[in-house]
Amino acid sequence: MASFRSQYGVRLSRDLQDMKWREFRAYVSGFDSSTPLGRIISIRAETDPERLKQFTPEMRKIRNDWQTKRARAKPQQDVNAFLAAMQEAFRNMAGIEDE
Repeated sequence: MASFRSQYGVRLSRDLQDMKWREFRAYVSGFDSSTPLGRIISIRAETDPERLKQFTPEMRKIRNDWQTKRARAKPQQDVNAFLAAMQEAFRNMAGIEDE
């Protein structure tokens, strides 16, 4: 993927087979909005009402399509488990111990 190559210099076609899941998650969690995937992730994750007002129609479509897909695909329990896993991943990246 272009995002991995542009931000980290990693070629997934070559490096993915040796990459551990934890390392892959860390890479994905660290994408900034200068990469194609980072832009999509930031659009999908935006919650600030003021920023949402500034979205283009294309950005709104990306976000709405994602929210609709996620709402249909996962029961609330799965959503909560995913959010907890992401929170833990970010805590690990920040070096924050569980309370």
